[in-house]
Amino acid sequence: MSATPALSQDVELKFPVSEFGTPGLIDMPSGDVFEDGTLQLSTAFHSGTQKYNLSFQITPRVFGSFRYAIVDAFDGAGTTRYDRSFDLGYLFAVETELRPSMVIGLRDFGGTGLYGSEYIAATKHFMDDRLAVTGGIGWGRLGSYGGFSNPLGALSDSFKTRSEVQGAGGDTGQLDVDQWFHGDAALFGGLAYQINPRLSFKLEYSSDAYETEVANAGFQHKTPVNAALSYGFDNGADLTVYALHGSEIGFMASLPINPRTPAYASGIEEAPPALMPRQSAAALSWNEGSVQTGNSPLSAALRDQGITLEGITVEGATATVRIANGRYPAEAQTLGRTARVLANHLPETVTTFRVESTANGMTTARTTLRRDDLEALEYDLDGSWRSYARAGFEDAPRTEAATITGTYPKFDWRLSPYLDPALFDPDSPLRADLGLQAEAAFKPMRGLIFSGAIRQPVIGNLDESTRPSNSVLPHVRTDIVEYAKQSDLEIKHLTAEYFFRPGKNLFGRVTAGYLETMYGGLSTELLWKPVNGPLALGAEVNYAKQREFDQLFGFQEYDIVTGHASVYYDFGRGYLGQVDVGRYLAGDYGATFSLDREFDNGFRVGAFFTLTDVSFDDFGEGSFDKGIRFTVPIDWLSGAPVQGGYGTTIRPVQRDGGARLDVRNRLYEVVRASQTNELEDRWGRFWR
Repeated sequence: MSATPALSQDVELKFPVSEFGTPGLIDMPSGDVFEDGTLQLSTAFHSGTQKYNLSFQITPRVFGSFRYAIVDAFDGAGTTRYDRSFDLGYLFAVETELRPSMVIGLRDFGGTGLYGSEYIAATKHFMDDRLAVTGGIGWGRLGSYGGFSNPLGALSDSFKTRSEVQGAGGDTGQLDVDQWFHGDAALFGGLAYQINPRLSFKLEYSSDAYETEVANAGFQHKTPVNAALSYGFDNGADLTVYALHGSEIGFMASLPINPRTPAYASGIEEAPPALMPRQSAAALSWNEGSVQTGNSPLSAALRDQGITLEGITVEGATATVRIANGRYPAEAQTLGRTARVLANHLPETVTTFRVESTANGMTTARTTLRRDDLEALEYDLDGSWRSYARAGFEDAPRTEAATITGTYPKFDWRLSPYLDPALFDPDSPLRADLGLQAEAAFKPMRGLIFSGAIRQPVIGNLDESTRPSNSVLPHVRTDIVEYAKQSDLEIKHLTAEYFFRPGKNLFGRVTAGYLETMYGGLSTELLWKPVNGPLALGAEVNYAKQREFDQLFGFQEYDIVTGHASVYYDFGRGYLGQVDVGRYLAGDYGATFSLDREFDNGFRVGAFFTLTDVSFDDFGEGSFDKGIRFTVPIDWLSGAPVQGGYGTTIRPVQRDGGARLDVRNRLYEVVRASQTNELEDRWGRFWR
């Protein structure tokens, strides 16, 4: 879905980005949205103000933004306001030949209210899309210049007044729904003109009077007219210089990231083996007597593909194998390469392959592939979806493949650098440690894993924070700075994990030891997840005891039993929902609501919020826990088939309410890669 008509062949329209990081002109929003799935990074500077924005087009019609602003003298001379806020916009009308696109939006609806406002904006494109004209009406800050009595007052007198004080921050993080679209309203408008594919010009009439900045920071509001000139680059980035209210010169930069488009083209890996004729020497090299050892030609061929053969049974025309994927982010690619190796090494009488996928030693699913289909579809133009349609998928609560001698025990280790950031400390917006991390794992048998990780910080400033916790709740998270201050060599985790299958569609996990930075104890989990269904149900119970600040072997006195019941649902098209209900680390009860969007290449962006029985006042700054998170797969960055990725969670503030234990290897994420919803999304890699 697009919010604009098709573009002319000689002009590439670049959707203007406002200094707030959302679709817009300069100060003012527009009736546009970004291309679906776009992750937009932007920053803006003018005298005394810095804005850092992260926006995401969640659906074709809905976008969201997180903003971190640093404003000098907003609260008076010699002060600096560090402000965190969220925006949300909804495209309720798509542009047609006669009608503009129209967006209704909330700006700073969950922060201090420094930029708190609501708006309805409409944008129409002309001159083969070179010209975009915007008009709209705003409330809150967007109703502070040239304001008039709220037209919504015709519905109710309550719309005529707005009680909150702009930027006061007294109810930081609360959703003042009863104030949205209330108070005076004002009109705004402007245009964006694409001079050529590189250069564009923007002009706007702003309805923001900058009242607090004028009163406290010496800002001069000489005119409501702003203007900007932007230069675009081939990758979609642009640099902008703008004149603000006749008194300021500012600069903006933006960079769109399309999660569907990797930084490097995939396919860096070696090509998969081509299918050989059934009568070939490779197929006739089958030696039934040696196949149960780890040095057979079949095991070696799979090992060359980054796949471990853990078990095999051949009965008549059917071969059942159990494999462990050690290379590919997409399980479909593992299945495709396994099938071709089997076809090239098993005798011609074997016509059906049953491949058992595993995760942490558990069999998670069984995929049935026919040899005839592989041979018929290898070079078929529609081979991807046809091979998926002909494959069979079922649960595998018990393995049906005889274990190969020498599969266990296993030992792995690695040494790598690490970066541990901490964002939004009011005294220093960015803190981080950089150092070395050593990890090791010992697997004596299927499902049992002993693992640990130690860190040695080399440089950083996490230990320089001087802000003590002021929480009235047990300090289950707000003492995190003490862990940086009082530790040197750190045990990040040291655990024994056991993964098992209690029954059909059931998965189990038990973890004991030093579970995370701040807690050790015991964690148990049970998950119900049918292979072919979108719904999963889980339950987790933990006993957690707070670790000493030095992150070595000692414990403090605080301990607690926590637990959650969880519902997971795959809505399709990459949308994953999750609800967790239960008891949190501070003893509070409530629920966490999450929504993630995952692209077929594993790039993932999501948001969450938690509401518990802790009052907004007792919770403190932020009022309730909320944030956004994203994961960038390594193969998206490198193009090479490598598992894992870089993920982080951005919280406006970390408090003690709604805090959950950070346990590794929760079952839903462990098992879902081999389930049909995920396989279908990434089946295009079956033939890669």
